[in-house]
Amino acid sequence: MTASNPAHDASSHRPGGPPPRGAHLEGLLEGHLDSTAQLMNRIAGQLGSRLSLVSPDGTRRPPPPALVLVAHGSRDPRALATVRTLVERVRELRPHLSVRLGHIELNEPLLADTLASLAGRQDAVLVPLLLGRGYHVRRDIPETAAAVPGLRARVAAPLGPHPLLVETLCARLVEAGWNTRTSDAVRRASAVVLASAGSRSPDSAADTRRTAQLLAERLGVPVVPAYASAAAPTVPAAVRSLAARGRHRIAVASYFTAPGRFAAQVAEEAPWICAEPLGDHPAMARLVLHRYDQAVAAPEAAPERTLVPA
Repeated sequence: MTASNPAHDASSHRPGGPPPRGAHLEGLLEGHLDSTAQLMNRIAGQLGSRLSLVSPDGTRRPPPPALVLVAHGSRDPRALATVRTLVERVRELRPHLSVRLGHIELNEPLLADTLASLAGRQDAVLVPLLLGRGYHVRRDIPETAAAVPGLRARVAAPLGPHPLLVETLCARLVEAGWNTRTSDAVRRASAVVLASAGSRSPDSAADTRRTAQLLAERLGVPVVPAYASAAAPTVPAAVRSLAARGRHRIAVASYFTAPGRFAAQVAEEAPWICAEPLGDHPAMARLVLHRYDQAVAAPEAAPERTLVPA
């Protein structure tokens, strides 16, 4: 039997020394295989998207309605960047779907322009990146859609309330320093203020209260809604009320879809930690698609441009 040559024995490689012969080739091969797998996945995804448009009898199905994410718009540049990232997350989850963005005001593309580009070419489902049934959801968005000639559009329900929002709120609180595993004594001293923009709509207020209830059940502490404008209580008033009940460890959960003036305002009013807005969390992308699917699945007899129940 001939002894192995140490120069060719991979097991004799010294730590910190040059890699054994063949290791470079192995790395190149692995990289090639990874690239090939990615390419095959991309081809399979594109082929699946094309096949989904073909019926069993070989006829071509009409494409699904375009998904239009409707953002409010903000002068804070972080808001636009956040919404664009959320759009990309949605596209990654549903690559065959036409996903567009439109703003009610302040940012481009404006919603009217996005919808005009679809008129006569493709149906659309508008998913408001809004958290309750306020004025924009009930009036602004449907009226903008109705004003575009040749557009067949349907407005989905707003994002809230929904358990996926609660999942995102919890994740943002943990990122800010909230500990989900605490003693009973710490929990008895803790509470959360759910800070939102505020609305004069009773339905919007009811939606925010429902989210606060779901979040309280998840965290095991009181959660009090508060508002940056148009409604009471304010964040400072909610903090005082909780402190009067012996709750001195009070966190603020930012119930905003993106950074902006109101989110910055409530962060300054927080007595302890303040979570970041909901933003582009993966659960938000799943929720957008859930609202889209709800609207698409609504009965054909449902009138266009009406809200799909949450």
